[in-house]
Amino acid sequence: MHATIRLPALRLLTRRLLVLRLFAAALLPALGFLSLGPAAPARADDKPLRLVSAYAAGGVADTLMRLLAEELRTTLGRPVIVENKPGAAGRVGTQYAKAAPADGSVLLFTPIAPMSIFPLVYDRPGYDAVKDFLPISQIATFDFGVAVGPGSPVRSLRDLVAWLKADPARASFGSPAAGSLPHFVGVQFGNATSIELRHVPYKGNPPGLADLMGGHLPLFFTSSQDLAEGHKAGKLRVLATSGTARSPALPDVPTFKEAGYPIEGEGWYGVYAPAGTPADIVAKLNTAIVAAAHTPAIKARMLALGLHPTGTTPAELGRIQRADLERWAPVIKASGFRPEQ
Repeated sequence: MHATIRLPALRLLTRRLLVLRLFAAALLPALGFLSLGPAAPARADDKPLRLVSAYAAGGVADTLMRLLAEELRTTLGRPVIVENKPGAAGRVGTQYAKAAPADGSVLLFTPIAPMSIFPLVYDRPGYDAVKDFLPISQIATFDFGVAVGPGSPVRSLRDLVAWLKADPARASFGSPAAGSLPHFVGVQFGNATSIELRHVPYKGNPPGLADLMGGHLPLFFTSSQDLAEGHKAGKLRVLATSGTARSPALPDVPTFKEAGYPIEGEGWYGVYAPAGTPADIVAKLNTAIVAAAHTPAIKARMLALGLHPTGTTPAELGRIQRADLERWAPVIKASGFRPEQ
């Protein structure tokens, strides 16, 4: 015969089980001191890596970022997603990256401007380029060039200086944007040659280069890689570049220093993490990014794009950023440029 639990006994058993459940629920939080600490936050390896650019898709910067992302998928063994967040000349995307989780899952891929130029140009850029970000690695550098149109009588930088001084009405130059680094390289050139140059800002390279090639603009400053194709095709003539060595995109063109003028200034692309990202994650990401940037295929592609491949430590990128803040501060101040906020 099977034992039968009488109703009073069943009720008593149910009450005892309920008491045990309530006791356990109250006791478990009190035993927290026995645990190994709070649950570990999500680590970078737990999520896809998102590379954020503050600029629209297309162009050299976007090409380089996508090359890096493709290599990092293999190097890190995890998904890598590219996100373009354009707006306000790069400030929107930089602010977006600043607010991202500091766990190594979101990195900012950026040119020099948001990190070393905008802090000098804008009173309120919406972020602190030094305090709100941690450097991971510089990827590549590039330089700037000055070009004249195909119908210009000028054949060298010294010719250009003499030609401008002979007729000050010619002394104007274009750049792809007011407040851009090419704008300030043009200011450097005016300061070094004691020529009062008037700046003509354009909305990007295409309209400025069209005016240069059409004979409506005496000279134009922009990145060397954006001048290389026109120079090789004879549609414009590059007279000098601003790097410490000749541009890989324009090996036949001297630097300003080679031509006898103390003008120097390089742009660069680097990768940053939001401030507060753990040091071990920064170190791991640096190792992976430098390894990716040094692969033969990516180095060859960078050279073809007119870039100098680098790959630095976080500390080296931090020093470069601070040095550029110091380098460009007097040039930007001398320009008198004040943008709309």
